[in-house]
Amino acid sequence: IISFTTISGIILLGAFMYGLHEWKANQRGKRRNRLKVLDLADSIDTSRDTSQENVLGDRALQRDSSELPIFDFDKILVATNNFSKTNLLGAGGFGPVYKGKLEDVQEIAVKRLSSHSGQGVEQFKNEIILISKLQHRNLVRLLGCCIAGEEKLLIYEYMTNKSLDTFLFDSTKRVQLDWVKRFNIIQGVARGVLYLHRDSCLRVIHRDLKAGNILLDDDMNPKISDFGLARTFRVTQEIANTHRVVGTFGYMSPEYAMGGIFSEKSDVFSFGVLLLEIVSSMKNTSFNYHEKYLNLLGYAWKLWNECRGLDLMDQALADSCSPSEVMRCIHIGLLCVQDHAADRPTMSAIVLMLSSETDLPQPKQPTFTFQSLLDSDLRSQCNNICSINDVTASVMEGR
Repeated sequence: IISFTTISGIILLGAFMYGLHEWKANQRGKRRNRLKVLDLADSIDTSRDTSQENVLGDRALQRDSSELPIFDFDKILVATNNFSKTNLLGAGGFGPVYKGKLEDVQEIAVKRLSSHSGQGVEQFKNEIILISKLQHRNLVRLLGCCIAGEEKLLIYEYMTNKSLDTFLFDSTKRVQLDWVKRFNIIQGVARGVLYLHRDSCLRVIHRDLKAGNILLDDDMNPKISDFGLARTFRVTQEIANTHRVVGTFGYMSPEYAMGGIFSEKSDVFSFGVLLLEIVSSMKNTSFNYHEKYLNLLGYAWKLWNECRGLDLMDQALADSCSPSEVMRCIHIGLLCVQDHAADRPTMSAIVLMLSSETDLPQPKQPTFTFQSLLDSDLRSQCNNICSINDVTASVMEGR
């Protein structure tokens, strides 16, 4: 009996010591990964923007990023079926995005940094530092990250209905978005942007608002995603300038596309484009110099001036829409895309406009949307600064 007890004790002690060793090794691995995250944050180069207050330069935020959960790479491999093609959801400037399922059956979306990405590392740093500090019902939630060797992964909550553009610009799927759903999406995005600009612990300029970056949950509620290009402002700061213009043509404000100047009003312009796209189911860049109009904005202005604003509306909405709400949204959209930033409303004003029947000011003609001069030098300039984040980039021309 003594011999059996002794042997059992030795076995139990051995099992305990082995378990303790594995636990310590796992903790060391997590600490190494956390240090890698902090090293990434500390290695950020802020010299590309003249604004020293961008999110990547805030050391306090960099320290706080260490609180972000670190995922084990092997678990992500299992969750995504070794990054199987059948799990592939899409791809962007950062790299491919995969659907996954964790052991607790929670569904996730995994962004995997592409080795060919020219901006992926910077965007990876930006997201782990910034989005982990933002919490709002209309922002996508970052669950954690993973760094293993050359692998850099971002893990998000999974959005069942993917992105808005998969419905909005599809001839068959767009009928699933009746007016109630579209108006809810418009209001949700507006509230999300207002949170970024005014109500969060930071003042965040997204810089890449577009239909492809609006994700939809089970109930078609919108969540803003992709903060890789975002920047923060001080409380007293109004504008910033960059020599590195990135984003998506068709959604960029004139002052940003042509001069690198961005502010809250840059996001307002992008929101206005998105609003008009939601109403019409037309891409801003799909007009291809139709008549004398460069894009959707010029066409919307033409119809508005001719008192035919409802002609802009997607005809799939005819049976479900409120004509007064549609016209009000078109009106607000045109206010948002005015050429001069000072003429555009703030996001707080936009949220109020969408939820009330207050009188609206008359929009000014968005002259930047009209083609009056084909400047080859401008074409060249725009092509040179076109971001890899835009997979459907088009040339912008102004007069």
